[in-house]
Amino acid sequence: MSEHETQQHPLGVYFWVWGWLFVLSVGSYLTDVISMHDYLRWTLITLFMLVKAGLIMAVFMHLVWERFSLTIVIIAPPAVLLVALAIFAIESRYTISSRIQHFLG
Repeated sequence: MSEHETQQHPLGVYFWVWGWLFVLSVGSYLTDVISMHDYLRWTLITLFMLVKAGLIMAVFMHLVWERFSLTIVIIAPPAVLLVALAIFAIESRYTISSRIQHFLG
């Protein structure tokens, strides 16, 4: 490539992603509107949010077309944080239940 050439991506990819983002947003909205149990509702909303964020990062931030090492550098820290948050949530439930059991025992 010369210094003035740029890589063009087909517009169909962007339209496809916009369509999926719309469908996922409607799914997230319907999940919130329909009366579901709290944990199922928040799990589905979080799942929709993560999938939408992944699509945006992959296509609009051009991570699909980047080197694998750069993608890992960008994706790994949030993934580690999500795993840590899950561990903290599990540990906090154990702590509160053991305190309730000890004090009300």
